[in-house]
Amino acid sequence: MVLNLCQAAFPRQLFEIAIIKTTGDKLQTASLAGGNLDKGLFTKELEGALLDGQAELAVHSLKDLPTALPDGLKLGAVLPRANVQDVLVYRHIEAIACPLDVTRPIRQDRRGFKPEVSLASLPPGARIGTSSTRRAAQAREHRPDLNIVPIRGNVGTRIQKLYEQAEFDAILLAAAGLDRLGIRYQPGEMMIGEDLPAGLAASRLSLGEMLPCVGQGAIAIEVRAGDSFAAELCRQLNHSETLACVTAERAFLAALGGGCQIAVAAHAQVVDGALRMRAVSYLGGEPRRGEASGSIDEPALLGAEAARRVQAP
Repeated sequence: MVLNLCQAAFPRQLFEIAIIKTTGDKLQTASLAGGNLDKGLFTKELEGALLDGQAELAVHSLKDLPTALPDGLKLGAVLPRANVQDVLVYRHIEAIACPLDVTRPIRQDRRGFKPEVSLASLPPGARIGTSSTRRAAQAREHRPDLNIVPIRGNVGTRIQKLYEQAEFDAILLAAAGLDRLGIRYQPGEMMIGEDLPAGLAASRLSLGEMLPCVGQGAIAIEVRAGDSFAAELCRQLNHSETLACVTAERAFLAALGGGCQIAVAAHAQVVDGALRMRAVSYLGGEPRRGEASGSIDEPALLGAEAARRVQAP
């Protein structure tokens, strides 16, 4: 996506993609819960490539980008934000009755559910796969009886685990990731997508049920400070409204002193020309919620105010 935008902005400039595996990509068995892992788990190697001159742009899922960047680097641009909602993905009851994919071994004791299942309608003790402390905390707030089961891997890997393994009744994923992979889903219907196991369905969770993590749905472009070509490119690619929203959210996270693995959530949006933000923190054990509004020109102040409102007295 970023490559195509860059090529359109500078049609005579050659752009190439360099795929770099990060520590987070390699630690597939490590738990992300608890916030004890390196805050640059998914970014450090990409930033090293920038600093060493091996790359001009680093493309991140903004939710993985630490709020404090290394000296010499800066957030150059963010693309227009995708859907920020989370999605509950589960096995459709019809697929359990008649499995359509028999090319891989699957557990026959897997449970299936009727269309449009929700967090509220899951059976008691249902097993939900997620490694996000934010998702786990909000799910337990609505349903304390749910069993949260750690799950790692990219979207395709997690979906395959859900399909094959009985230890998961459902998993929680970001709508933006599914949408960008071309996976289509409607309430009450099967999910459709290339290489997608047959018989899965999904329900989008409202923001009242689950607020997103800071930066969710946004793609970030990190560059070297002082790189004039990268700066000009970022000026053409940047979406100013999204940048204001995520700047407020990242200021909120920075004020709480955490990384992307801690149990907080925030969502800022532009409403009638002003910036409005909803946030929740589970850092004190019990949920503390807050709302704030302010000028779109001072998003960092809004984020700091939202953080103050969710901190324990």
